[in-house]
Amino acid sequence: MNIEKLKLVNFKFYSKNFNLFYWGISIIMITIMLSCQKTQNSSTYGISKKEQILQEGKIRSAYAIYPPASVKDPNSGEISGIFIDVIEEAAKNLDLKVDWTEEVPWGTMIEGLKNNRYDIIGSGVWANAARARGADFTIPIYYNGVGVYVRANDNRFSEGLKSLHNMDPKNLKIAIIDGEMADLIARTDFPDAELVSLPQLSEGTQLLLEVASGKADLTFVQPFTANEYLAANPGSVKNIDPGRPIRIFPTVFMIKEGEYELKRMLDIAIEELINSGFVDRTIEKYAPKDLSFYRVDYPYRSAER
Repeated sequence: MNIEKLKLVNFKFYSKNFNLFYWGISIIMITIMLSCQKTQNSSTYGISKKEQILQEGKIRSAYAIYPPASVKDPNSGEISGIFIDVIEEAAKNLDLKVDWTEEVPWGTMIEGLKNNRYDIIGSGVWANAARARGADFTIPIYYNGVGVYVRANDNRFSEGLKSLHNMDPKNLKIAIIDGEMADLIARTDFPDAELVSLPQLSEGTQLLLEVASGKADLTFVQPFTANEYLAANPGSVKNIDPGRPIRIFPTVFMIKEGEYELKRMLDIAIEELINSGFVDRTIEKYAPKDLSFYRVDYPYRSAER
């Protein structure tokens, strides 16, 4: 073998081994990086939200005020309502306590869940596609219809929802609470309408006041809220189509996205309360004879049917 061939063989040998060495080092470095990441994730997210709650013996719950799901006593600051009673009873059956952490605006609820400020929105929300992008939900406690309310002397809506959808939305002023459901309905169904916005912690009855005072043409609220307002302000507003809600939403607890073990535990606890009649009794306690609460049916049928 001459010198030139020997150099070529040596070059190929060293090139091959250098490549093997290079790939070996790369694999080792990648393995170390993944191990470090796994260790970091394990220390931060080593246990699920369900396990954390069970270990601590409490579920941290934020809330928004929206009667009758959640009501705050103006003197004592104590909160009550359908959803408050349901989560307290579910927690009791799970041998847990509820730690009511803070009142939160509608628009920042999901951010607080993502940042682990609390474990659940315990006052109930209406599940929809926009919220589903960043959070998960329990099974419904009940369903709510949403009505369209205008001034009592406004005769432009004689054909109910049909009249509304036939109108030029550019001529409409709609009262909303930023981040709340009226905001979503207005932006989805009437994107060209003028929005009369209220701050996030405003009460639902404030929307009706905006309509009654002429600052807005209409708003979207559940009939329970409207009936409360009309009890104090008779003849001021009306539902343009009482038999046809513009929306029907499942009313649910909202939790952090991806916490499936927690969702399963809560779903079972809620289903137990639905099937035992506790939820029906609680609805009657806070909203007696209100037909705008559509109950969850029992998930079975009798042998006679």
